[in-house]
Amino acid sequence: MTTEAQPGTAARAARDRIHAQIDQVYIGPPAAVDLLLTALLAPGHVLLEGVPGVAKTTLAKAFSVTLGCDFRRIQFTPDMLPADITGSYILNLRDQEFVLRHGPVFANVVLGDEINRAPAKTQSALLEAMQERQVTIEGHTLRLPDPFLVLATQNPLEQEGVYPLPEAQVDRFLMKIEMGYPSAQHEARMLATYDHPRPPVQPVLDPGAVHALRAEADQVHVAPEVRDYIVALVRATRGHRRVRLGASPRAALGLMRATKAHALLAGRGFVLPDDVRALAGAVLAHRLVMTPEAELDAVSGADVIDETLGKVTYRGPADR
Repeated sequence: MTTEAQPGTAARAARDRIHAQIDQVYIGPPAAVDLLLTALLAPGHVLLEGVPGVAKTTLAKAFSVTLGCDFRRIQFTPDMLPADITGSYILNLRDQEFVLRHGPVFANVVLGDEINRAPAKTQSALLEAMQERQVTIEGHTLRLPDPFLVLATQNPLEQEGVYPLPEAQVDRFLMKIEMGYPSAQHEARMLATYDHPRPPVQPVLDPGAVHALRAEADQVHVAPEVRDYIVALVRATRGHRRVRLGASPRAALGLMRATKAHALLAGRGFVLPDDVRALAGAVLAHRLVMTPEAELDAVSGADVIDETLGKVTYRGPADR
């Protein structure tokens, strides 16, 4: 008699192998890696924010390598044009025909390094790609590889030479991971780790394995009460007195998908309210546009989400 495998067995095994590889080069809280893996299974794009030198690019690049997918990196600069991302048609002088030169966006995993150093015109080149997994070049619509994932790093707006990302683009990032300075223990371990050459990070997954894990995450059950809880949290941000622009319906959908991946990684085939609470900050906070008064008082989107979680109550079947 055979027994059915526990939900998330393959996902948790992949998570352990990914951690083992990334730990060779990235010294920091493992929660950041878990959030990246959650976004991969959701699926959704990830924005990593922090001051220069806190290993944002190191983490994103190492995670990308472990996926075993086609990987391209874009170093964003103020003089970059949209065609530098999507590609363009160029004249083949030998055949006297225009041929498409694919840009770096045509990859499974795209690392956008210092994404907010490019102006809004260049940022717009990613909008269609991130939402619809396609790009339109001179009237021709082309599908992007599947899976498709954007990992972007950005510096805080207080840094010189950066542009605020358009609200429409920020909303297309499923999660934002805040990366601060490491603890003294982690910083000491970093120095010991890089005192000698490190072995290269090895692939753990491949495109087929990513598709299989995503398909398993899709099967995770979300009860109507949990869906109502997500809706209540998202709608509460829209009426908050400190918020000028609340979380969108896309945010609610993203939060539900993220909780399914989070539950799978925890070995469950169903979502709990705790999954929602664990991910609400990472999924919702960066989408909120604060009022000028809130900005003057240094009230952040994360503060609003914390307050909302304290006020909005989950109502289970027994409460109805």
